[in-house]
Amino acid sequence: MSIKIIIAAIVAVLSAPSLAQTIVTESTTNPNSNSLSHSISESTTTVKSPPPTAVAPAITSINNDLCTVGSSGAVQTQILGMSFGTTTRDMNCERIKLSKNLFDMGMKVAAVSLMCQDERVFTAMMNAGTPCPIDGKIGEEARVAWDRQPQRRPREVKSDR
Repeated sequence: MSIKIIIAAIVAVLSAPSLAQTIVTESTTNPNSNSLSHSISESTTTVKSPPPTAVAPAITSINNDLCTVGSSGAVQTQILGMSFGTTTRDMNCERIKLSKNLFDMGMKVAAVSLMCQDERVFTAMMNAGTPCPIDGKIGEEARVAWDRQPQRRPREVKSDR
């Protein structure tokens, strides 16, 4: 996605309005009448075309059960217009939905274990005195296993955005 933004920025700079020419249509009429009064009428018409328009694509999801976020944008100059759109996965949303489905199927320990992959949930569970499951162990056995293997604790995961 960052490549698309860089390309759009380069195009915007290279096609600045100073490089473009305004589209103008001019017409002049100068009818001369050979009558006695020798009247001369002159009229000038100038038509400037409307500016070109780039429209950003609408990225919508009809189903609110999706864990994606849409984003789009557009850049327009007098020479060139570009638009782009993309979706980004929300990994935390996916984790919550998967955990809820596991819980609904009766897999309560698996649901808690999945939620414990988030460092915030892991810390909250440890602070509450209910350590996250590890290798099939729960309760005090799990706390001992986590203390013996601190490298397996979840770390802060950077978002995809």
